Amino acid sequence: MKYLFVEYPPCSTCRKAKKFLDDHRIAHVDRHIVENTPNAAELTAWIERSRLPLKKFFNTSGLLYKSLHLKERLPELSEAEAIRLLSSNGMLIKRPLLIGDDLVLVGFDAEKYAELTAGGRD
Repeated sequence: MKYLFVEYPPCSTCRKAKKFLDDHRIAHVDRHIVENTPNAAELTAWIERSRLPLKKFFNTSGLLYKSLHLKERLPELSEAEAIRLLSSNGMLIKRPLLIGDDLVLVGFDAEKYAELTAGGRD
């Protein structure tokens, strides 16, 4: 299986995740989150597939998130409005994202990535 790896190359967490994928020979296609920001339809599908709360897809430690006061505003937005906001700027999206046919990983968790090497997924 080949995964879609959505990253912001200067991000140290993204670099760690990519190194893990490369070191473990996990096939992936890279996608720059700012130059090719996921659209609302992609985000909707990924959020559904991940079974995570929508808020997990926001880069809550990012400067843009903070400057837009999203901690206060996000609870007031509908899901569609929040997804449109996410799709408006890749810097709002938590990264990296690893997308497969049956999974969506948000952020880098070495243990979850290691599960990809078990069970013949790579």
